[in-house]
Amino acid sequence: MNFKKIKKNDIVKVLAGKDLGKTGKILEIDREKGKVIVEGVAIVKKTKKKNNQNPNGAIVDTESSIDISNVMVVCPSCKKATRVTISIIKDEKKRVCKKCKGVIDY
Repeated sequence: MNFKKIKKNDIVKVLAGKDLGKTGKILEIDREKGKVIVEGVAIVKKTKKKNNQNPNGAIVDTESSIDISNVMVVCPSCKKATRVTISIIKDEKKRVCKKCKGVIDY
């Protein structure tokens, strides 16, 4: 699949799953597996082993990965979740919003 239209630090909206409708920034992308980690979405609890900083161990909330097909880029100009096209503007490839034709590259 072609995942070039989503980049790290994009603001995305979740389209499916338990966090339906939430928005957040992309922290990490795994293009081989087709997964993304979005800030504040798909929170799971993980246990930490005992060490010098945590002598009793700890339970920590972390973000889990979700499928890349379940997120959609939010356009910064129209503030709506939109599909993205790639256009050539002044001899440069830019990502463009399908709804308002605004440039998405930050």
